[in-house]
Parts: sequence; structure tokens; C-alpha cells
Amino acid sequence: MTTPASVRSLDVRHVQLARALFAALAAVMVTFSPDHSAAVGGSVFSGFALSTALVFVVAAWLVFPRGQRVTPVLLAVVTGVAGLAASVGAWRTTTFFFVLVIVWAAVSGVIEIVGAVRDRRAGRSASVARDGVTVGILTLALVIGLLATSPAFSYDYTIEGAGTFTLTGITIAVGIFGGYAAIIAVYLAIAGFSPRRPEPVPAVPAEEAAS
Repeated sequence: MTTPASVRSLDVRHVQLARALFAALAAVMVTFSPDHSAAVGGSVFSGFALSTALVFVVAAWLVFPRGQRVTPVLLAVVTGVAGLAASVGAWRTTTFFFVLVIVWAAVSGVIEIVGAVRDRRAGRSASVARDGVTVGILTLALVIGLLATSPAFSYDYTIEGAGTFTLTGITIAVGIFGGYAAIIAVYLAIAGFSPRRPEPVPAVPAEEAAS
């Protein structure tokens, strides 16, 4: 008899590649935008978070079997709520950007790591668990980077022939988020395209197979 798992057309690598795509789009938007204000940063983060949350929802429905859906569902909820909050234009202030991204990164980073460790202990794919831990650590590194940046920071500098410019805390913060998105995109793309060993299929009892 054919099991649901055997006919599943999507697997973890598709989730990784989809996440990589949306992270890459966020990184490109930050990199090529001359405006790194809270409004632009919040808009980019909102698109990134909402699209990533949608990936997790689809993954929980089509990729992960029962018993493995807790992590993607939690990530979908946390990331979706963060994306919705960032989509409110009136809330896109410097302080809100810092608080929202830090809280999201801290919570989702912990969920990624705990979920990966839990899956590894349950005997599931070691490579997938390793990728989850790595992404979780990178996400927590985003927290550290933003905490090390002061929202009130402001520095005026002059470039000869170009004029005087001001480097602010929000400019640095949006740049850090863009760098994080670029790293995540590259890592998940490599993970998604990397060949994997086939996972062992649990033996089916003779009575169940006969039925």
C-alpha cells in the first residue's frame, strides 16, 4: 500500500529553497535601496516575514508529517505576527524596528534550534537538524548585532566631491538585517541544492503490510 509520505511531492529541500528565495529578495532590496530608514526597513522586513510565514504554513501542511509540525507551525505564527506588525505604516519607527526584529529573531532563533535538536533526538535527518541549528544560531547572531547598535546613534561624515552625510543607528540596523538575509539565503540555497543520503524507512509490521 502507498503511504502519504511516499507520494509527498515536496520535501525539506523545497522549504529551504523557498526560504532562500525570499531571504535573497530581502537582501537585494536592502542592498540596492539608497534609503535605509525605518519605513523602508520595516517594509522589507514585513514582506520577508509574511512570505516566509507562508512557506512555513505550506510546509506544515504538505511537507512535514504528523509529529513534526510543531516547529513549522510555531515559526509560521511568530514570523507571520511579526510581518503583520511591520506592515502597519504608522508603527514603522526606529524604536519599533529595533524591538520588533530583535524579539522576532530571538524567539524564532530559539524555536529553530530547539526544534532541530528535538528532531535529531527523535532519530530524524541529521543534516536537516544541523541546518536548523545553524539557521537558529545565525538568527540569534542578528539579535546580537542589533543589540550592539544604538537606535540613537548618529555620525556626520563628509566625502569630498559628494557632500556631507549622516550615518544613523537605523541605517546600520537595516544594513545588518540585509546582511543577515543574504547569509541565510546563501546558506539555505546551498543546503537545498546539496545531495542528501536517503533517510531510512521504518519497517512495516507484517500484519499491517498484509492489511
